[in-house]
Amino acid sequence: MMTTNTFASAVEAKQASLRADSTNQLHRRRKLVNNVMLSLTGLATLLALIPLVWILVSVVENGAPALTPAFFTRVFEPADVGDLTGGGVLHAIVGTVIIIGLASLISVPLGILGAFFVSENPNTGFGLAVRFGTDVLAGVPSIVVGLFVYALLVNGAGYTALSGAIALAIMMLPVILRTTEEMLKLVPRSLNEAALGLGAPVWKSSLRILLPAAISGIVTGVMLAVARVSGETAPLLFTAQGSNVLSISLNEPIAALPLTMFKYAIDPDPVRNTQAWGIALIIVMFVLVLNILARLIASRGVR
Repeated sequence: MMTTNTFASAVEAKQASLRADSTNQLHRRRKLVNNVMLSLTGLATLLALIPLVWILVSVVENGAPALTPAFFTRVFEPADVGDLTGGGVLHAIVGTVIIIGLASLISVPLGILGAFFVSENPNTGFGLAVRFGTDVLAGVPSIVVGLFVYALLVNGAGYTALSGAIALAIMMLPVILRTTEEMLKLVPRSLNEAALGLGAPVWKSSLRILLPAAISGIVTGVMLAVARVSGETAPLLFTAQGSNVLSISLNEPIAALPLTMFKYAIDPDPVRNTQAWGIALIIVMFVLVLNILARLIASRGVR
């Protein structure tokens, strides 16, 4: 009996040892695979950051010399006036603010209202059509949007700031609508149902319950949409055309930072080329600040 028990104990110990070895080997293999995959993802992240850092360094290095007080406070001046700075881009800054501001006034209400409708009627035919059309519109090239607005509003009527704002509003609309819809989906439906159960109409529950609960995400979507169109040149070439004078009229051609940067970049004058880099730096920093603010607002909303 003692011999049998001793033999059984030895067999069990051997099996336990084999299981422990197998577990250790599996653990080492998983750890090795995990380290390899983490290294590959880190390498991929580094490779993705190299172009970004390269662009930022190049833009800062070439554009910083152009950022003088006169650059922000003066308008376009001919190169033969004896001023080595060649004037400034105040007219382009004002034009950009006007176009983007007007585009936001057009696209933000439409995008938010459309998102509320799609959120409340997700499975209806019209709701599905709106969602599908929004996804398609988000993938349309900007130059196609500019050509469409040109054929619709500019051809025969002339280039105007209003047509440029409409082109940018069309590009902003799908970003705002889809972002707002996703934010509304994150709001607990019980809040809306409680308001409806207390007798509140749908529009009031949406305005008083859903909108405040999702406001941080909606603001984030609007800021991302503005960042999306702030550097667009192609649609403005077909609509706003650009101008060398300071103008605030909506029925005349108007300057914008992307348009001015394009004109200065192809100008043979090195002063204009430096100013083009300065405009590029302004646009890059504007987009970077908007993205950082959007991240901060989104993280604050999550908390």
